[in-house]
Amino acid sequence: MSKRKHLVAPSVLSADFAHLHDDIVMVNQSEADWFHIDIMDGVFVPNISFGFPVLASIAHYARKPLDVHLMIVEPDKYIKQFKEAGADNITVHAEACTHLHRTVHAIKELGCTAGVAINPSTPISQLHEIVDDVDVVLLMSVNPGFGGQKFIESTYRKIRELRALAAERNDSLLIEVDGGVDNHNALALLKAGVDVLVAGNFVFAAKNPVHAIAELKRMTPDLISV
Repeated sequence: MSKRKHLVAPSVLSADFAHLHDDIVMVNQSEADWFHIDIMDGVFVPNISFGFPVLASIAHYARKPLDVHLMIVEPDKYIKQFKEAGADNITVHAEACTHLHRTVHAIKELGCTAGVAINPSTPISQLHEIVDDVDVVLLMSVNPGFGGQKFIESTYRKIRELRALAAERNDSLLIEVDGGVDNHNALALLKAGVDVLVAGNFVFAAKNPVHAIAELKRMTPDLISV
């Protein structure tokens, strides 16, 4: 039995892009740990977000690490550019990588921490051959592409399964969950074994986003079994 201090990563996709600088400053001043940044290409997911110029602008003002989630096809072509634009952690989708092991190690060679994401319908078994090599596994708890979706309840089972696998193979692994995270399910997610809570609408649609972040940050149970 041990304690792990969880992280909170507000998802910039839900920010007000007309006042993006203000939202970046807000996150800087809050108890948040990371900026979570979704990059979508309109091919891997049915939406387009933003690319290198916006990421570089966020990096210029951000005072916390940039957790960059690539929801794109052929991510290998672009990981160096994302590093140069300011990414600290780069997460790629297992479903998008033909040679996942090679991609993960290419990210690490750039000096970034490496993450692998899986969609709701992808089983944890797909991670068995890569879990030793990654720093973060991102479990999508909604189908990727759009914010504001309803949390998929089967995510809890996947978290527990991944936590057990990590305990055997990579105890330093961070388990991250993205999609429908709020103050109603955050505690249950932490108890299941989550280390990083990504929250979009819950933070940026709140009357007081700094308070919303603090609420997630302070929700740690007295003891979390990992």
